[in-house]
Amino acid sequence: MAEDQAGGGDMAGVGAKAPEGGPPQVSINAQYVKDLSFENPNAPQSLTQQEGHPQIQVNVDVQARPVAENVYETALRINAAAKRGENSVFVVELIYAGIFTLHNIPKENHELVCLVECPRLIFPFARRVVSDAVRDGGFPPLFLEPIDFADLYRRHRTTGEKPEGDGADAQPAQQQA
Repeated sequence: MAEDQAGGGDMAGVGAKAPEGGPPQVSINAQYVKDLSFENPNAPQSLTQQEGHPQIQVNVDVQARPVAENVYETALRINAAAKRGENSVFVVELIYAGIFTLHNIPKENHELVCLVECPRLIFPFARRVVSDAVRDGGFPPLFLEPIDFADLYRRHRTTGEKPEGDGADAQPAQQQA
C-alpha cells in the first residue's frame, strides 16, 4: 500500500494554532491511502481479448469529519468500473484521505473548505493511485479528468440535502459526483 505525505506528515503539529488575525490558511498534516481495492475478475481473458474500449463508469464521493478543534479528515472515495458488454473488465475502489488544519477560517466556512479546497489539494495524488492500480492490473492507465469540487458542492447544496450536524460546528457533509 502506497503512502504519500505532504507538509512533513508530522502529526505533532495537528491542531496547532496560527497567529490570530492572520490570513486564512489550510495546512496539510498528512495524506494517505485509507483503503485500496483492485479487482481483475476475468483475468487472463480480460487481458487477452481486448477488442474495443471498455465502458468505464467513475463515481466520486467526498466526506469529511472532525478530528480535533479546527482539524478535519477529508476523504475522497473513488470507484471506477470498466465493462465490455456484460463482462466486468476491472473494478478499482480507493479511499484517499488527508488530515487538514484550518487556520483563521470562520467555523461557518469549515464545511465549504473541507468539501471543496481540501479534496482539490489531494485529488492529484488520488488520481495517481487509481492510474497506477489500473496499470499494475495489466491495463492502460486510467487518467481521471479533473473534478470541479466547487461545482460538485454547489450541485449538492441545490438538491436541498442538509449536511449532517448543525451547521458551523457540524461534521461536513458528503457529496457525490
